[in-house]
Amino acid sequence: METSEITKAKEFIIVEIIEYIPNSVVSKTILRKSTGNVTLMSFDSGEGLAEKISPFDTFIQVIEGRAEVIIEGISKELVPGQGMVIPAHKWNLINANERFKMISTIIKSGYE
Repeated sequence: METSEITKAKEFIIVEIIEYIPNSVVSKTILRKSTGNVTLMSFDSGEGLAEKISPFDTFIQVIEGRAEVIIEGISKELVPGQGMVIPAHKWNLINANERFKMISTIIKSGYE
């Protein structure tokens, strides 16, 4: 997993700063702070994130392709431009039925 942030005060085209790698999930840190982080991710078709429960709300937005997001057993499909908040303390997983890219934002506050 990539740990360095992108260059600050420099413009970029979000879908172009991360590539697809066959049979992989790739992540690139946009911004990392003790209070949360913003990460760009690409998923090859058939890949995904394992089922998990987070102690924080997570905002995701699809920027290319289609993502399947399952929260507490309920499946939703997101297309480019759509986003959702995955609630804290709810089991969830993300599947790539086709390849896609998304932005994930976690704010680590309000649950102390």
